[in-house]
Amino acid sequence: MLDITPLRFEDDRLFILDQTKLPNEELEIELKTAEDVWDAIKKLKVRGAPAIGVCAAYGLYVSVLDVWEIDTESFINLVRETADYINSSRPTAVNLSWALKRMVKRVEDAAAAYPGLKVKDVREIMLKEAQAIHEEDVAACMAMGEYGLELLKPGMGILTHCNAGTIATSKYGTCLAPLHLGQERGYGFKVFCDETRPLLQGARLTAWELVKNGVDTTLICDNMASIVMKNGWIDAVVVGCDRMAANGDGANKIGTSGVAILAHEYGIPFYMFVPTSTIDLNTPTGDDIPIELRHGEEIYEMWYEKPMAPTKVKTYNPSFDVTDHKYISAVITEKGIVRPPYDINLKKLFEQE
Repeated sequence: MLDITPLRFEDDRLFILDQTKLPNEELEIELKTAEDVWDAIKKLKVRGAPAIGVCAAYGLYVSVLDVWEIDTESFINLVRETADYINSSRPTAVNLSWALKRMVKRVEDAAAAYPGLKVKDVREIMLKEAQAIHEEDVAACMAMGEYGLELLKPGMGILTHCNAGTIATSKYGTCLAPLHLGQERGYGFKVFCDETRPLLQGARLTAWELVKNGVDTTLICDNMASIVMKNGWIDAVVVGCDRMAANGDGANKIGTSGVAILAHEYGIPFYMFVPTSTIDLNTPTGDDIPIELRHGEEIYEMWYEKPMAPTKVKTYNPSFDVTDHKYISAVITEKGIVRPPYDINLKKLFEQE
């Protein structure tokens, strides 16, 4: 049984599992201020689109816990300003802005409906909304796991890139949810994890949580994906998503698009697991998704005792790339499996609401 707690909220205190310490140390840290939350998201102590959204929602709440000597209107303005600040931590994962906008809107709607609201009332509304976001993510992960299992058969070889697992969500993960559920039900999947350069989320995080749950797991370098496919060891590819455009283009960890192109060449289905909170219908195509650029030291210095490249070398370190919708066999959401044409069928998910 999976026993990993990526995020914990108890008695108005927010704790996260510091993912920068994995796999060698399982360290839980407390986030008390907006600065703590911003730093945790920016420095990848918490990462994965759904987990970032849940953390941001609780983080906004705890960030204003100590503010009392203030009128309600000023308090709501503070909530807006704090949300804007936390939202500036990372640009690509849409769940961050989605969760913060939802928190602020809930407060604004309540204030408009009930002019006599006190600060304590607003705070209570914020807490309930953050808890709802958290509970919805747990349910979404479970649903995606069940839908994912409909596409996979016992004994399959599965390739995954980066980490869209338990520690990137509230529980079970998105694309790793069917693998964890399958392990509980005796499916016997054989999983291959790309290491996922330069931050090694596949090696440090996915391999860690799959091995911890007893899944048959093999770690490979990113540039080995082609040979394991050619060997016939891969029956399906499962990946997560940080933002999906209205046409079905999906931004995910750098290297994902290359895996999709390889899978297409070898005739292997490529499944992208995308909570509806990660689908951005206001972004027409993948070309419109902002791509976060990170410091080049992550490439040549971060994991080494000494720099492994000349210190004056130029670097290009995009954190994400965009997989064209034509390479995606199906999109798995908590509301069901979506097939092409995505520009039509993704919209239908929201028409059901």
